[in-house]
This record gives sequence, C-alpha cells and structure tokens, in this order.
Amino acid sequence: MKADHHAHIALVDDHALFAESLLAALQLEGHDACRIPVEQTHRSSLGLLPTILGVTPSVVLLDLDLGMLSTGMDLIEPLSTTGIVVVVVTSAVDRARWGECIEHGARKVIAKYATLSEIVATIRRIDGGLPAMVAAERADLLRCWQDQKAREQGILSQLDQLSRREAEILGLLMAGFQVVEIARQGFVSESTVRTQVKAVLAKLQVSSQLTAVGLAYAARWTPPSPDDPRGSTRKPW
Repeated sequence: MKADHHAHIALVDDHALFAESLLAALQLEGHDACRIPVEQTHRSSLGLLPTILGVTPSVVLLDLDLGMLSTGMDLIEPLSTTGIVVVVVTSAVDRARWGECIEHGARKVIAKYATLSEIVATIRRIDGGLPAMVAAERADLLRCWQDQKAREQGILSQLDQLSRREAEILGLLMAGFQVVEIARQGFVSESTVRTQVKAVLAKLQVSSQLTAVGLAYAARWTPPSPDDPRGSTRKPW
C-alpha cells in the first residue's frame, strides 16, 4: 500500500456509538471510510461477506462480537485471503483469542478500550506500508493461542472418554439442569443419574459438577445432538 494513498476502510461493528465515533475520526483523517450494517437477518456473520467485498475495502476494522450473528472470527480468513488487511477491534481481553485472530489472518488486534488515536495510528501505519504489529507481539499472541489450543485438546481427549449417555448428562448439566430434573426427564431414578454424574467427574478427573461444566465450556465442547447417532463432541478447528 502506497504511503500517499489513504486507506479505503470498511467498519464492521454492531455497536452504533463506538462505530459512528470511529468512523468520524477516520473520515477526519481523510480516509474513505464506511460502516457495514450488521443485519441480524443473516444466519451467521458470513452473510455479511458479500456486502463487505462489495465496497472493495483495502482495510476492514472488524469486531468479534456481532450480536446475534455470534462471532466475526469466521470473517477474518475469507477477507484476508482476498488481500484485505483485517484489523480486529474488540472488547475481548483474552490474549489467546487475540492469537487465534492472528492465526486466521488478522494483521493486528486492538482493544476497544484503546484510544481513538491508537486505532487511527494503526491505520496510518498500514496506509504507509508498515507492519501493523511488531514481530515480538505477534509471536507472543500466537504462542498464547497455541498454548490454549493444547490445553483444549487435552480436555477434549478426556471428554472423548465419556459414553454417549455420560456426554448427554454433561450437556444437560451445562444447560443448567439439576440431577432431579435430569432423572425426571429420562424417566430414571436420581441415584442412577448421580452414578452417571460421578462417572463423568471421574473421567474428567474433577470433584464437582461446576468444574466439569467449566472444563467443557473452556474446551468449546458441544454435547452430542439427539439426531446425531455418532455423538460427535469435538469442536472443529
């Protein structure tokens, strides 16, 4: 990108006040910036892709939390593979998640609590053909993500040891059901459900239902679907 050309920027964020403030700041800098409406009628964030590509941006400022569309993470790779510079601007503070953004192709991740001047300065660096992020910071974020992924894979290996019924029990615990409710729903005794819960805790090597549920969420595990005879419980990377 040549230093004497201002960036053509598309802003993808469902928080109106933040988005409009950032848009005004970028336009004052002389950038050709527009906001992409986040339509909640789409089934996923990927539904925004044709609209974003339609304005032919050189830079996309992308929020990870897009409300009912869930995450903007799915947009990073398809945008970056077209040559668009993706900068994530997020309220998330988990550095492992930041590293995941970088692995998917984002050039930089900026916290929403950063000043407008920091965001504008990042765009200025990109506009001048400079790296959006120093190598050391990039390596640190990727290391955080790889460490987190290794932990998740370890937990998933333990979760794979659960029987189909044990996985269903854990899924019900994740949904907030109590033992008595699970027993009533399955037409079995409470003692049967308690035995199954104990088996889940033993295989996960934890001592409480709360910790088991926490591990499942930490690994982004999903319980088997009733209409899936295989009972797959792994989240694809």
